[in-house]
Amino acid sequence: MGSLFDEVRGALHAVWGRRWIALIIAWGLCLAGWLVVSQMPNNYESRARIFVQLRQILPGADGNNQAAQQRDIDRVRQTLTSAVNLEKVVRGTDLARTVANDRDIADRIAGLQKAIKLTAQADNLFEISVTAPSGKLAKQIAQKLIDIFVEGNLADNRDASSQSMQFLDAQLDARQKQLQEAEAKKADFQARYLGSLPGTGSLNDRIAAARTQAAQVQSDLAAAQSGLNAVNAQMAGTPANIAGAGGGAVAGPARARLATLQGQLGEARARGFTDNHPDVIALKAQIAQATGAAAREPMYGGGGGGSSNPLYLSLKAMQADKSATVAMLVQRKNQIEGDLAALEAKIAEAPGVAAEQGQIDREYQVLKDQYDKLLSDREQLKVTSQAQTVSDTVKFNVIDPPTQPRAPTAPNRPLLLTAVLIAGLGAGVAAAFALAKLRTTFSTASKLEKASGMPVIGSIGEVLTSAQIALRRKKLTLFAGGVAALGVAYLGLVGVEFIQRGMGA
Repeated sequence: MGSLFDEVRGALHAVWGRRWIALIIAWGLCLAGWLVVSQMPNNYESRARIFVQLRQILPGADGNNQAAQQRDIDRVRQTLTSAVNLEKVVRGTDLARTVANDRDIADRIAGLQKAIKLTAQADNLFEISVTAPSGKLAKQIAQKLIDIFVEGNLADNRDASSQSMQFLDAQLDARQKQLQEAEAKKADFQARYLGSLPGTGSLNDRIAAARTQAAQVQSDLAAAQSGLNAVNAQMAGTPANIAGAGGGAVAGPARARLATLQGQLGEARARGFTDNHPDVIALKAQIAQATGAAAREPMYGGGGGGSSNPLYLSLKAMQADKSATVAMLVQRKNQIEGDLAALEAKIAEAPGVAAEQGQIDREYQVLKDQYDKLLSDREQLKVTSQAQTVSDTVKFNVIDPPTQPRAPTAPNRPLLLTAVLIAGLGAGVAAAFALAKLRTTFSTASKLEKASGMPVIGSIGEVLTSAQIALRRKKLTLFAGGVAALGVAYLGLVGVEFIQRGMGA
């Protein structure tokens, strides 16, 4: 602890012995630093808050109104500080007095782009901050920006809508001509290659449809033939007549079928089917047809041998139906196979026809889709433009008008003046201490003993005369005056700064 105390006392003695050097350095640095601080230009900041909200005139018209609104808000950010608007600001404020040519205007615009900040505080809420050499000019710039936005926003929107409408009309006319040419080309191709061919669509589509129909008909024909074979097998094991007493009339096949249908109708009603049931309606229609056939059928006289077998007659009717179905399916199969052969022959005759038709159809569909999309966009833009004539699409409110600052926001001169004073005093003390270290002197006996390695018997203090004491007091008074003068100069500069701030911008 004693050694540390000796070190501190030695350092203070070294600095005190060269206090005049420290004071001179401090004065020099402080004067230079204060001069630099005093030359710094003042910057005043004006702030304003605005609210921009896009009112939704046609809900759902844009597909994604939230995304469209965000795009328009980003446009506000970009256009509010565009070069065109900033040039209007330069010409509409006191900055116009400082420009003489286009180069000066470009310089002022570049300066404004750095001095203007647009910050989004929340949804649709923005803060405009403008930094200028005077508070009045900062307020003028902020107000001019707001005025330009209010005056030009709606006109710009309507001009953009008009230009978009003209562009869409021109594109629609061009697409319509291309679509008409594609339709004529398609019609000509169909007349040359597809007019006599069965089916609709392209060659490949027609062939695919014909093959599908052929497969279905083949399946139905196989089922019908299987049913006919089953009926033929049953008829082979069923006798046409059955033994009986004879002497009476014998019913023919039509009357046997009528009896069978009437039995089926009775069975259906016994099961609880009403007259509106589809099966009952179908049976009634068949009975009506069978009744007419039975009325026209003659009665066969019976001999002594027997009568016709009703089951055989029913199988005979089923055989006729199955045979008719098979004949119809065979005819349909032959027709489809003929159509398929004609289509395949056309492709074999002209291999490139299918590819050409596919290309024509694709081009036509693309043009039609583009035309429909452009037509829809034009109608939507037309409705939106008409809505803009009766309602503003942008709601703009000034929440906080531009402020006129009375005190500069930069530089912070009191803080800079204090920093210069501290730096000057520190530099003076450091210089005095460094000079003391360059000289090999010992401020205490212990330091001498430590440096020499020999014991120090004693030390003799300084003996001053009255004249020397008076001279030292005079020098101390002068030194104190110099230090006090430095402090007074600092306080004076700080006081002047606060007085200027109080007087306003």
